[in-house]
Amino acid sequence: MIIDFHTHIFPPDICQNREAFFRFEPAFELLYESSKSRLIGAIELLDVMDENEVDKSVILGFPWKNSEICKMHNDHIMEMVQKYPHRFIGLGCFDLSTNHAVAETERCLDGGLAGIGELAFYQAGIDESALDQLAPIMKICADCDLPVMIHTNEPVGHAYHGKTPITLAQIYRLIRRFSETKIVLAHWGGGLFFYSLMKRDVKEALTNVFFDTAASPFLYDSEIYRFAVKLLGVDKILFGSDYPLLPPSRYFGEMSEAGLTKPQIDKICGGNAKTLLKLSGKQG
Repeated sequence: MIIDFHTHIFPPDICQNREAFFRFEPAFELLYESSKSRLIGAIELLDVMDENEVDKSVILGFPWKNSEICKMHNDHIMEMVQKYPHRFIGLGCFDLSTNHAVAETERCLDGGLAGIGELAFYQAGIDESALDQLAPIMKICADCDLPVMIHTNEPVGHAYHGKTPITLAQIYRLIRRFSETKIVLAHWGGGLFFYSLMKRDVKEALTNVFFDTAASPFLYDSEIYRFAVKLLGVDKILFGSDYPLLPPSRYFGEMSEAGLTKPQIDKICGGNAKTLLKLSGKQG
């Protein structure tokens, strides 16, 4: 089974009239003001899943500040999961700085979503205030044994829209503070896993942490798969395409190019997600 752990879909109103949603949503405008930044719906995602033989996708929304837009998007995610239960698994999303974050977490989980994410800090770092805002969400998900996906990025290299001013030290403080919660660090965790070579602390801190591959072909050589398997262990890596950013085929090609074995690819491309999400054999 192939599970894409990181995809984004939007309701039709947003896909068809994105400019109407820029007001008071600077993060959304930053990422999607260009027409080259694609917005897709569920049917477009299903089509590319079929083309790439992807069985299931984890569908994500956007961290909206506006509570009504946030609810509309999360409602759409829930509706698509209910409509295509054998193809979609959904996570709830919102802006952490808003006063509806905790209530929306509970509403999304009560509505059948499988966790929370992709939570992002597009215009700020992950400071102590952000960690305090995150605390009740992480507690809820830890109690439910559900994962939280956090947007991360590498602190060096080229600049691009959506690259946030977060540091590896901030990401590390986050995973240490919320060690009881299963955390998925998107985009290879900004490279944090390279520090698992350290003799103290880091390996233990990564106990409940997983890393997805979203945007990897844009960011790293294909060799990253080989190093990640060696440093982390194959069980900690989740295939995520970040579609519509890139099609799944780009990732499959790079895994083969890196020399991964079929059992390793099978775990990364579905086995690990199936375990993390506690999907039964029947669901699979």
